[in-house]
Amino acid sequence: MIEFRNIDFGYDEKLVLRDVSFDIDPTESVVIMGPSGSGKSTVLRLILGLECPQRGEIRIDGRNICVMKEKDKQELRKSIGMVFQDGALFDSRTVGENVGYYLIEHTGLSWQEIERRVREMLGFVGLDASEIIDKLPEELSGGMQRRVAIGRALLSTDPKIMLYDEPTTGLDPQSTENVLTLINKLTRERSISTVVVTHQIADALGVAKRFIVIHEGEVAFDGDFVGLRDCRDDRVRNFLGPFRASMDLVAEKKFMNGV
Repeated sequence: MIEFRNIDFGYDEKLVLRDVSFDIDPTESVVIMGPSGSGKSTVLRLILGLECPQRGEIRIDGRNICVMKEKDKQELRKSIGMVFQDGALFDSRTVGENVGYYLIEHTGLSWQEIERRVREMLGFVGLDASEIIDKLPEELSGGMQRRVAIGRALLSTDPKIMLYDEPTTGLDPQSTENVLTLINKLTRERSISTVVVTHQIADALGVAKRFIVIHEGEVAFDGDFVGLRDCRDDRVRNFLGPFRASMDLVAEKKFMNGV
């Protein structure tokens, strides 16, 4: 579904990514981790076709996005849902208007039909439409805002791919668990490819069995939990830091026994 081949990308002759290569299969869930500034979010921008690499090839569902015209990229983006770090909701629009934004702006559907679909989507992401559909984003908790943003992404596209940029940053533990559960639900029930960018290692273990660690623009690790835990590369060991000791029996059971 996603193919990166020997990607170099940078600004003003400073490389942000160096010779990055990986594949992500249909329905696979992958976490991209690394320190701040390592190039994680740049990978998402390249997948969306918002940036073009200086070298290499990127294929989305078999199509080389690097050589596409902008109108073709826009069409391709209809199959990609994106959830930004802060949700990126429209402050002056209600929850219903946020979730139904694409349908309001780009279809001729009646408001009655749009509202029906919005209510259905809010229910799917675990929110009570009757309580929040007319509220503004600022009236919701951070976790609820993040789920509204996921609902908007799903209703705006028919995604084969979902991208999440630091989806749990700033959330309390219960909201974090709710968002991670929703991400897993979408991957499982909608059979989509999922890419989660995060530096929260505990969150990473909750949504994927494959982990890519990027350090200073290079892929330092690409593999499963056992490989991550046992990796001897100093770049990976330093990133994991004290959390290495917390890759406990629960995590081992989950990843080693396929639970």
